[in-house]
Amino acid sequence: MSRLTLRLAAVLISTCALTACEQGEASTPQAQPLPTVGVVTVAQKPSSVVTELPGRIAATRVAEVRPRVSGIVTEQVFEQGAIVQRGDVLYRIDPAPFQAQVNSSEATLRRAEAAQLDARQTADRQEQLRRSNVTSRQDYDSAVARLAQADADVAVAEAGVVTARLNLQYANVTAPISGKIGRALITEGALVSAEGSENLATIQQLDPVYADFTQPAADLIRLRKALAAGRLAASPNEARVTLRLDDGSEYGEPGRVLFSEAAVDETTGQITLRGQFPNSGGELLPGMYVRVTVEQGVDNQSLSVPQQAVQRDAGGQASVLVVNGENKLEQRKVVVGRADGNTWLIEEGISAGDQVMVDGFQRARAGASVQPQPWTPPALAAAEPVGGSTGRVN
Repeated sequence: MSRLTLRLAAVLISTCALTACEQGEASTPQAQPLPTVGVVTVAQKPSSVVTELPGRIAATRVAEVRPRVSGIVTEQVFEQGAIVQRGDVLYRIDPAPFQAQVNSSEATLRRAEAAQLDARQTADRQEQLRRSNVTSRQDYDSAVARLAQADADVAVAEAGVVTARLNLQYANVTAPISGKIGRALITEGALVSAEGSENLATIQQLDPVYADFTQPAADLIRLRKALAAGRLAASPNEARVTLRLDDGSEYGEPGRVLFSEAAVDETTGQITLRGQFPNSGGELLPGMYVRVTVEQGVDNQSLSVPQQAVQRDAGGQASVLVVNGENKLEQRKVVVGRADGNTWLIEEGISAGDQVMVDGFQRARAGASVQPQPWTPPALAAAEPVGGSTGRVN
């Protein structure tokens, strides 16, 4: 019995000692590591002030083909929709009446020249007789006057010949400019009039083309104030513009801004600007809707953060999480400007040198202590060699 009692006492003592050790270990707290978050350090960098505006394509030159003489159209020479050059014959008007007018004018000129010759010979004879004091002063003056009248008749006849030849030339209706000609608006056999308002065809010059686009006057005023205050710098080169077509694709060739209107549209409050684009392939057609992207200046003090760093609440207010000097997260409300690639330009709320959290939102909230680590964009991380350190927080 005493031996059994000793064994029970030993087991009881061991159990108590083990329980005490477990309670001691449970009562000792273990320090949790700080969550690691990816951050970027905000820095000032130059960025282009780019604005996207709606616009329409317009031909640089448009000419309506009209007749300069009246008559019956005998032939349509051009092919509809083709490219024509200045001076190409487009229509032919019956030339017979104009050829007859040329012949009549030339005959009138020959008659006037014959009368001129007779008047000159008479005046010469009267000059010789006057020197011999054989003729009267009146006969001499009359001869000189008839010669002057004959000279005038010749001049009138010569002008008539020139006019008749021009009308004969105008019987061939030619292209006033080079460009693409549209559909024929009349056919052979139609009677056209030089005094009428009929349009025979329309030619448009499509290389280059214009892009007319509008911008709110308030935006333009803000840009000018920023330039005057030194916050923006004018582009070192001529303002560069690009086009996005109606299907969303980018037009391959850049253009340039020609001018902006000197007045604001009273009904819309918009200012019209015009750009010029090369169109050697004929891809841009008049009336086509486009989106015009224009570079209007350079902001040398812009601050940007990756787009995923910006969060918005239910009311749409944008904010970012900034790691302060105590390695704690604090929430900052910011004013977001335009997008620049995969980043947002921040107009207010942060300063250069701030550490903005980009990765780790599932592990930390505002007010929490964190361990900041430089963040690497996914594209750069993917380019790192296998086994290399990317610095990206997962």
